[in-house]
Amino acid sequence: MRIEADRDRCDGLGMCEAMAPDFFEVGADGTVAVLDEHPGEEHRQDVAAAVDACPVLALKLRE
Repeated sequence: MRIEADRDRCDGLGMCEAMAPDFFEVGADGTVAVLDEHPGEEHRQDVAAAVDACPVLALKLRE
């Protein structure tokens, strides 16, 4: 799986970082950085929940 982030759409609310801090970080510029684009299968549930929690739909999880 692969995490994709649309930094133009990101509002920097930090829901993703709060839910999966090993994979997402909101930087000083107020947009998300993906820390690991290819998380292991064992992290699917946490990463998927963080992606789903994004209120502006800036994150996607691809297979």
